[in-house]
Amino acid sequence: MTGDIDLHVGKRLRRRRRLLGLTQQNLATEVGIRFQQIQKYECGANRVSAARLFELSEALSVPVQYFYEGLSDIDHDDEFAAEILAPDVLSKKETMDLVRAYYAMEAGPRKHLLDLAKSLQNSAKVPVMGLMQ
Repeated sequence: MTGDIDLHVGKRLRRRRRLLGLTQQNLATEVGIRFQQIQKYECGANRVSAARLFELSEALSVPVQYFYEGLSDIDHDDEFAAEILAPDVLSKKETMDLVRAYYAMEAGPRKHLLDLAKSLQNSAKVPVMGLMQ
């Protein structure tokens, strides 16, 4: 039986896979398993072994620790995200396209874009689409 940690690891796996624009099939092929296994990992139905987690981290170009980031703050993160983000904003294609474009930039332009977005949000004083206030 899986628990909160397995769910967290699965969510991080899904988030990184989507960020890279990979399908479950693409990732499964990369690590030599069936896409159904990726599905089970992502929903927390199956626990990811240490060896498999290492293979997934290599395929997704992240350190193994990536899958555990934020784990100690699991309850606080969920409450904070629920206050700010609409429930489906992270699953929208537009959001993922924006995130991919953002991380494709060099660090300097990325910082300027983030500063611009923050200043626009603060000056607008109106809800941003997909965000709750």
